[in-house]
Amino acid sequence: MTTRYRVEYALKTHRRDQFIEWIKGLLAVPFVLYSQPHGVFEYPPSSLELGTSPPGSPNPILIKAREEAHRRYAEILHDVELMIDDHIAHQNDPDNPFPSKLKLLVPSIGPFFTRLPLEAAFKFQDRKRYISSRRFVSPSFNDVRLILNSAQLISVTSTTPGSTLQLATFDGDVTLYDDGQSLEPTSPVIPRLLDLLRKNIKIGIVTAAGYTSADRYYARLHGLLDSIATSVDLTPVQKRSVIIMGGEANYLFQFDPASEHLLSPVPRSEWLTAEMLLWDDRDITQLLDIAEAALADCIETLNLPAVLMRKDRAVGIIPSPPHIRIPRESLEETVLCVQKILELSSAGRSKKVPFCAFNGGNDVFVDIGDKSWGVTVCQRWFTDPETGRPIKGENTLHVGDQFLSAGANDFRARSVGTTAWIASPAETVELLDELGELMGKKMS
Repeated sequence: MTTRYRVEYALKTHRRDQFIEWIKGLLAVPFVLYSQPHGVFEYPPSSLELGTSPPGSPNPILIKAREEAHRRYAEILHDVELMIDDHIAHQNDPDNPFPSKLKLLVPSIGPFFTRLPLEAAFKFQDRKRYISSRRFVSPSFNDVRLILNSAQLISVTSTTPGSTLQLATFDGDVTLYDDGQSLEPTSPVIPRLLDLLRKNIKIGIVTAAGYTSADRYYARLHGLLDSIATSVDLTPVQKRSVIIMGGEANYLFQFDPASEHLLSPVPRSEWLTAEMLLWDDRDITQLLDIAEAALADCIETLNLPAVLMRKDRAVGIIPSPPHIRIPRESLEETVLCVQKILELSSAGRSKKVPFCAFNGGNDVFVDIGDKSWGVTVCQRWFTDPETGRPIKGENTLHVGDQFLSAGANDFRARSVGTTAWIASPAETVELLDELGELMGKKMS
């Protein structure tokens, strides 16, 4: 294998979600067998020419093909659903040394906090996206991604004991608002978030933006914060059920109606977990020093129009001048390079301090900790109202967009809770509408 193809293979392996690609591959088989792409040409031409068939009349060939494709897609996803059940049984049995069948087929698969009703989720998405009706485009990566999202929503709102959603955490950029923008009062996501609060679901915004003062977060989230402050139907407890976790897992702010910027900083001593208390400042400084040197080398090697930015818990590069767009390939090369240097360094090998290197869209940052720690802090901060213990992973839903690009900081949240992978703020709105509908059915 030549160097060029080795590099391309490495990047493709890094970027893809193997579980989604595996399901997509399974669905490609019935598409080939049942899609009948030639069916569009088999409508009796004589009837069309003579005008004996009214416009829009059903084509029996296509109807049969759609029904067969739907049946096979549903059967396959039901089989995958059962394999996930088996995988969950294996992961919950510490005495079983053998991997599940799913683990053997998809080695990168991680833990599941809930079962996933994929067949029901497929039928829901098929009604929206007409997946079974397509003759020339097979089930896509996005189709499978959205099916998995729907399955997760069905699971966290089911009537199964212990499946109640208690905490929803969200990324900021590209999830709640467009990249680099703010959550404005007119955003359609705001009334959906307020509806979660009315249902007594806690909200944590877990963002890579590492600001140390409340005013900076207010500038990004003022539409939501102002709406909460002026709401007449939210109780004081519900209003305080919103926290901001900044810098992945480094700065915690809680909604405070008495504060000038509607947020009050929470001292680290009040929320650091026992594991986070072991992170020594000297180890943090050493890791960030190495990351800073690696980033400086990337600026020079790739001739990036960027400058370094050092913070107390992060270091990164930002474009200079600010309006310049750094090529995506350069950003991802920088992430992979810095990540590898850190992993091979003495600070990285010691694993005393976790870190996250990620592509922020037009910048690259290395943060101390990652979103798995940020979501964990949210779970511990709010606690389960019935047990007083941290909210469990099966009662947590993290919504984000960074599951595929280099660094993929939302991907880390999969280790501590259920997740939904969206691609835009508009998809977040659709997801919350679907969640609200499912919760409404459960409550009724």
